Amino acid sequence: MCKPVIKNILISQPAPLDIEKSQYKILIDRYDIKLTFNKFFDVSGVTSKEFRASKINILDHTAVIVTSKLAIDNYFKLAKELRLVIPESMKFFCVTESIANYLQNYIQYRKRKIFYGKLQFSELIDTILKHKEETFLYPCSDDTSVENFKMLDKCKIKYTKSVMYRSVPNDLTAIDIDQFDMVVMFSPIGVKSFIQSFPAYNHEKIDFAAFGVSTQAALKEAKIKTIVPAPTLITPSMVMAIEKYLSLNQEQMNEHTDKIEEEFAKKMDKKSSATLKVTAKKTAKPKSNNND
Repeated sequence: MCKPVIKNILISQPAPLDIEKSQYKILIDRYDIKLTFNKFFDVSGVTSKEFRASKINILDHTAVIVTSKLAIDNYFKLAKELRLVIPESMKFFCVTESIANYLQNYIQYRKRKIFYGKLQFSELIDTILKHKEETFLYPCSDDTSVENFKMLDKCKIKYTKSVMYRSVPNDLTAIDIDQFDMVVMFSPIGVKSFIQSFPAYNHEKIDFAAFGVSTQAALKEAKIKTIVPAPTLITPSMVMAIEKYLSLNQEQMNEHTDKIEEEFAKKMDKKSSATLKVTAKKTAKPKSNNND
């Protein structure tokens, strides 16, 4: 097994304002990589009229669960349109420190009660449990993974799910996908855009990098292996994960690829087994009570 040559990477995000000052610069300089940025989807915020129809009152809540910068943007956009003043007593529980820092675009950070996790939503749950008396608002998109809500329900957290924005897949067919050696995904809707645009493409030709559990799950659902997963404890950012992958020597690359292949095969076998069991239950005939 030869180490794949990665020279052209397609990144499913808009290009940084200044690539020279971005974290991607290390990939360009160290590995002579060509990066192409392309938005795989657009985001449309719900209107104030639509939000009123949901009958959710932002100020009925004492805390906000934040899992993305988009959630922050649309939360404060709606608050402004509805002419609401977010009280200084409002608490914010952010999934990562970088998302917590983003709040500074809207509020004075020092005057607020802001909490954040390390990487995963499950880690944030531990902090939320310490403030179980709060009434939480969860701003999200219409395609947010249900796993987070399952965790909140399991812990009996009092929260309100509030769809504040929607993701719309973009048509990517104008992209010459054959020129790329790697595609970097950041969301399930990005995976959906890719699959819709290239339904017959041989995915084995490309290495896929995926940020977040839900993104990796979407790829697995499409029977595509995530070769470069992030975040991890060793590589908390996507760039760090890609950089580590590119730095592997031949032997390490073989071990890494074999491990990914094995894990993926096990997951697919497990899924197939579960599907067969469900199908068997549906098709099984009820036992007859007749003694004939």
